[in-house]
Amino acid sequence: MKAIICFLSYSGNTEEVAELLQKQLIENDYAVDMYMIGYGLVPDLSVYDKVFLGTFTWDRGSTPDEMKDFVREVGYKPNNVFVFGSGDTQFGGDDLFCGAVDKLVKFFNSDIRGLKIEQSPRGSQEKIVTTWLEGVLKNAKGKNIRPEKSE
Repeated sequence: MKAIICFLSYSGNTEEVAELLQKQLIENDYAVDMYMIGYGLVPDLSVYDKVFLGTFTWDRGSTPDEMKDFVREVGYKPNNVFVFGSGDTQFGGDDLFCGAVDKLVKFFNSDIRGLKIEQSPRGSQEKIVTTWLEGVLKNAKGKNIRPEKSE
C-alpha cells in the first residue's frame, strides 16, 4: 500500500502531525511519500491508495491560500482523501477551531471526519492522532478507493 502526506505548515505544528502519521503508516506497512505544499511540482495523487492533506487554519476559520492553490493544481477530487490539521481555539473559539479541516473534508466528500489538533500533537494528543489513523485504516481497509482521473 502506498500513501502520500501533503501538508502546509508555518509554525511546525501541522508538520509534526504529518511526521507522526508518517511514522504510524510505515509501522502499518505503507510506503509513504511526504510533500510540503508550496515546494516543488504537485505530485500525481492518482498513484496513491491513501492521500492525507494537512493544513493549519487561518484568519478566523479560513483555509490558507497555499492549500487552495494546491487543491486547484491537483485538478480533480480524489475519493481517497483524509484531512488533518492543527489550530488554536484562542483565535476564534471552538466554532472556528480548525475550520480549514472542516472545509476540506466537505470539499472532498470524505467519509472520515477530519483530525483536529490543538497546536502540537505532542503529549496526550498523540493518542488522538493514533486513534484517528486507526479509524482511517480500518474503515478504508479492503476497499479499492484509488481514484480515476477525469480528463
